[in-house]
Amino acid sequence: MMLKFITFLGRIAAMPRPMKRAFVLASDATLCAIASVLAYGLRVGAWAIWNTGVAKLVIVSLVVMLPVMIVSKVYSAIFRYAGRGAFRTLLHASAAYSVVFACIIGLIGLDYVPRTTGFIQPIIFFGLLTNSRLLARYLLVDMLNRKHSDGEPRSVLIYGAGSAGQRLASSFDTEPNYRLAAYVDDDPLMDGQRLDGVPVVHSSKLEDALKRYGVSDILLSLPELSRAERRTIVDRLSRLQVHVQVLPPFVDLVSGQVSISDMRELDIDDLLGREPVPPMEDLIADTLADKRVLVTGAGGSIGSDLCRQILAARPCTLILVERSEYALYAIDNELRANAKESGNEGIVIVPILASVTDAVSMDEIFARHLPETVFHAAAYKHVPLVEANPVEGVHNNVIGTRVAAECAGRHGARNFILISTDKAVRPTNVMGASKRASELIIQALAATDTDTIFSMVRFGNVLGSSGSVVPLFRAQIVAGGPITLTHREVMRYFMTIPEAAQLVLQAAGLARGGEVFVLDMGESVKIGDLARSMVNLSGLSIRDENNPTGDIEIVEVGLRPGEKMYEELLIGDNPEATAHQRILKATEASLPWDELRPILDELAKTRDEGRLIAILHCLVPGFAHDETRKRLRAPG
Repeated sequence: MMLKFITFLGRIAAMPRPMKRAFVLASDATLCAIASVLAYGLRVGAWAIWNTGVAKLVIVSLVVMLPVMIVSKVYSAIFRYAGRGAFRTLLHASAAYSVVFACIIGLIGLDYVPRTTGFIQPIIFFGLLTNSRLLARYLLVDMLNRKHSDGEPRSVLIYGAGSAGQRLASSFDTEPNYRLAAYVDDDPLMDGQRLDGVPVVHSSKLEDALKRYGVSDILLSLPELSRAERRTIVDRLSRLQVHVQVLPPFVDLVSGQVSISDMRELDIDDLLGREPVPPMEDLIADTLADKRVLVTGAGGSIGSDLCRQILAARPCTLILVERSEYALYAIDNELRANAKESGNEGIVIVPILASVTDAVSMDEIFARHLPETVFHAAAYKHVPLVEANPVEGVHNNVIGTRVAAECAGRHGARNFILISTDKAVRPTNVMGASKRASELIIQALAATDTDTIFSMVRFGNVLGSSGSVVPLFRAQIVAGGPITLTHREVMRYFMTIPEAAQLVLQAAGLARGGEVFVLDMGESVKIGDLARSMVNLSGLSIRDENNPTGDIEIVEVGLRPGEKMYEELLIGDNPEATAHQRILKATEASLPWDELRPILDELAKTRDEGRLIAILHCLVPGFAHDETRKRLRAPG
């Protein structure tokens, strides 16, 4: 019987819209007549289904109701999705109807019709109308959605009983695969209350609520929280083995509406808890505004975000140098679209397909465009790949830096900023040693008689970059595992790409020549703990000897060649503070350019791996490359 009824509802929902509007209009006319009968009976104290008074009351009510409702566009709403706006329209139409009807019956009067029915009938009619809408919404949304639901709906908690949480809850009407079990809130006054029939539980009772309602998902609907506050909540949730999704900040909710589709997976940057520091605009303007700016490696993780933020600072020209055709195409298209949307079409964007190791091409680029500020982000940074291809890695990172820096000095660039890495500190791999050699080039050129301000910025891992463990872990979790770790105790620094790029731009404004700027990366993170948190926050369990039936196994594969257990940001001690609270300045040893240049000349000509690494050992003090040290020849 129920199945036949649901099938009948489905047929109604599938009717053409004009037919549905005619059906609703006829239903409203019937309710209007019923309201007239009820109003007459209540007024005279006896039920009369039909007499002269009832007939006049019904005819007048229909004559007034139909044009008022049509003019008010009551029937323009899609009834299945009718919300506050549709009910507001219904209220306005009913008010207009009440005024007209009361004037005709109550003030002008009709024979055989009590005047007070002119006030009673609109009240009854409005009550019938609103309840009919609620009933239709229940039948066409809830019951039909159950038919289309894929099995048993998931039981969900909304963390945050504020306005965003309540707006999110309203979207559950159209989500057949989810069932809102309860709200969770930190406000003790909300504990035990109900919002639209849904219980509110204090956060201290969260674990009990998960068990009581069989919750599989928590939707964190607190977009106004600071990162530190969000981290406190996420730390608590990460121990509960429940799938957590988060609502983006209000600035991302342009429409003002909230639905389950707005939720995103909890990212690891939500675990950092680092509050963004407002940028020092004067530092950015000094090196970017109305300047000709060149970015090498413009299509890479850091390079592309540097370009986005540089564009927002309104340079006169932005030159993109990139060796990957697709990466250059992607960032060029994105920047042009951004410039158009932000009203910055006047900024000249120049995409150039070139390698920083090609001295002739780079010299032509600098001679033609005369950049005033250069950010050198081009580098091979994947440790295992550079370890397997040391000649190409060193030539790209070291010789590429020399070519770009010398071009900048020769063609009068005002600022040259090298993007470096924490792996350059006491390196144990070729990539780190090549980046330390690149730093030495910048330090040496800064000490020469040059008008170009050479400096560098050193920082650790950025979240979401190519090669970052975060997207790798997420893909492995989606695939059902295992998560592969080099070592559970490996420690790494992490920072979001936008924060790193913003600090790099500000460090450029602080540069006076030769500085090694070090970004404050916060606390280092143990990779094993990171993996466990990501599994738990996906609502899954760790499979190990204590839980052999768990979902995701974590497997150690051993440290890769040249990989360290932990990274450092400083070679020396006692870094100096700068005008920016998250940018430090290190004082480190360097080589004079006259001594460094012949070593670089030899490095550029060397294609033998053993010889190349031997040169790196002489060039970079502290380079501990145990894998190859035994087969090295001492440099002549």
